[in-house]
Amino acid sequence: MIMDDLLLILKAMSDKNRVRIFNALQSHEELCACQLTELLEVTGATASRHLSQMVRAGILKNRKHGRWIYFRLNTENILLDSFFKWVKQQLHGSNQADKDLKTLEQIMGVPCEDLCRKQRGGASCAKHKQEI
Repeated sequence: MIMDDLLLILKAMSDKNRVRIFNALQSHEELCACQLTELLEVTGATASRHLSQMVRAGILKNRKHGRWIYFRLNTENILLDSFFKWVKQQLHGSNQADKDLKTLEQIMGVPCEDLCRKQRGGASCAKHKQEI
């Protein structure tokens, strides 16, 4: 791993909300941007900035399915494997991490369409295109 790559990864993980995203994706193979936005309780634009930075650093991969964008940890990068394990160990027993996982279970029970509508104040999701 070259120094610039390392710096990108460390910068991407130097924010509490991005560590929370990492924690959520450690427990769930893949999550929709709207689910992560709901978990963080931030605006879609804020969540998008966090997710974009993690994708640029190579920590996350994303895929688009219809109007939804799904994120997962980049497990294809072997160099990140030890780092992911270390961060997971550091989060073990964290009150915030445990609380987030319980909250995420509730969020997972709500269809993405409903989450999107709630986050847009009742507006239709079909009119909104989310791009990262």
